[in-house]
Amino acid sequence: MNPPNSFSVLAIGVVRSELKDRAAAPKQGEEGAPDAWLEIRPEFIAGLQGIRAGDALLVFTWLHQGARDELQVHPRGDPSNPLTGVFATRSPNRPNPIGLHRVIVRAVEPGCLRVGPFEAIDATPVIDLKPVLGRGEG
Repeated sequence: MNPPNSFSVLAIGVVRSELKDRAAAPKQGEEGAPDAWLEIRPEFIAGLQGIRAGDALLVFTWLHQGARDELQVHPRGDPSNPLTGVFATRSPNRPNPIGLHRVIVRAVEPGCLRVGPFEAIDATPVIDLKPVLGRGEG
């Protein structure tokens, strides 16, 4: 049986950040990104149970401003870097613009998580959260 060629992905929430402009945002969180809030949609709030301040999370986002038709880029947007396939880079431009961000939970409030450092821009859809597991955890 062939797998489907398209999928539906639900946004479970949205990023609220002081970063408004993609061009001005750091490429990675550890490059000076601020903290941001993840606002979780009401129907998904129960999924936050067990998340605590200090936890490390993987935040998956839909990089909604990424170009979906690019297969090669100059890494870090630097034309002096050789043209490289997007699957060998962290470029937001890719067929499925899924962002992966490792963050620390700074605060937990009803329906919201403050996380950082976080380089995603304001209004970026959040599609999933997963804990960073220690060695040997499944």
